[in-house]
Amino acid sequence: QVQLVESGGALVHSGGSLSLSCTASQFTLDYYAIGWFRQAPGREREGVSCIGSGDAGSYDYADSVKGRFTISRDNDKNTIYLQLNKLLPEDTAVYYCAADLTPFRHVCLLNENEYDHWGLGTQVSVSS
Repeated sequence: QVQLVESGGALVHSGGSLSLSCTASQFTLDYYAIGWFRQAPGREREGVSCIGSGDAGSYDYADSVKGRFTISRDNDKNTIYLQLNKLLPEDTAVYYCAADLTPFRHVCLLNENEYDHWGLGTQVSVSS
């Protein structure tokens, strides 16, 4: 059964850093576009970053996180990382990773409708 598991969320002070991980069972993440999304209390879920499949996969970031967040892939560990730097209180949210299960999609999109399978999320809280 396809399963995505996020980890790495925590409570940090403003300006701090976190590294979120998204691991998968039963499928190889490198074959698929993977997205990170977040949802803050009382707000709609929004796209944060995504990475396309394979070595030629594209990257994309929401304007609000450009220059602060970095997405990467470790194929040996079958894991997608999201490095969060210079965190702000407005980054507080539950962060989800999601997979677009159409294989070999090199161009990723920050549109949640493109993603078929979701993890349960990890909480990131940033204090001021």
